[in-house]
Amino acid sequence: MLTPTATRPRPTPPARIAVPGEDGPVSEGREFVWSDEDFTRIKALIYKKAGISLHDGKHAMVYSRVSRRLRETGHASFKSYLDWLEHHDGAEWQEFINALTTNLTAFFRESHHFDALAQLLRAKPNHAWRIWCSAASTGEEPYSIAMICAEVLGSSGQYEIVNSDIDTKVLATAQRGVYKSDGNKGLSPERLQRFFLRGKGANAGYMRVKPELQKHMSFLPVNLVQELPLRDTFDVVFCRNVMIYFDAPTQRAVLERIHRVMRPGGTLFVGHAENFSDARNLFVLRGKTVYERL
Repeated sequence: MLTPTATRPRPTPPARIAVPGEDGPVSEGREFVWSDEDFTRIKALIYKKAGISLHDGKHAMVYSRVSRRLRETGHASFKSYLDWLEHHDGAEWQEFINALTTNLTAFFRESHHFDALAQLLRAKPNHAWRIWCSAASTGEEPYSIAMICAEVLGSSGQYEIVNSDIDTKVLATAQRGVYKSDGNKGLSPERLQRFFLRGKGANAGYMRVKPELQKHMSFLPVNLVQELPLRDTFDVVFCRNVMIYFDAPTQRAVLERIHRVMRPGGTLFVGHAENFSDARNLFVLRGKTVYERL
């Protein structure tokens, strides 16, 4: 007989109390006092936890995003919140990471990659393909990959797409596969009809990915700066517009991890602003932002 697993109660943050000279509005109209020290602490923490390297021009973005966590947890200052965060190993760390990750995506973004993927699939139509989308975000990229697989390989095609992201909230959206109907930029009318169900009644204005596409997909949270929880190797990896947030040593470490879970001769797709000339012993450039695993 199965019994519910006990869960550790989330630590209760201290009550929101204003401390004279430390908290409260400032002349710029901000709700919370914001200092270089606060930014430096946040910069160090997100680098340690997620490998994200923030430059000094990100002050406004960091203030805006992390201040939401202060309101949610009831803290009156960044110092109070960060002190509390550093002394608790709980769910708030994931919320902190989620707040500072950027999720800009669309269906069939950087379309030349999907043309290249289709060519790969046509060359080996009977192969059992394994594809990893390492920055799945809200799912537009993974489902674009899946649509190409379905179109090229057909209903009897063998393909598995593993999708991951460090941000658990966007990953949950990807797994649901439900989107606003007006968010279909990049999708042709033919693909909309073939791969999506249109919502009716209470679901009007939404569209859902069809089950026959979703059955090839799996989703799991992955932090690329930690050891990868992946066992089997992949023919194709999409890691687009991720490395731009890492410094050079972190980029190299992440590329080595990706290299270890790819099959020799496998294909790596990266973002338009990413270049891995310093990793020539791992990958060789084969096309516009398309690399082959050595």
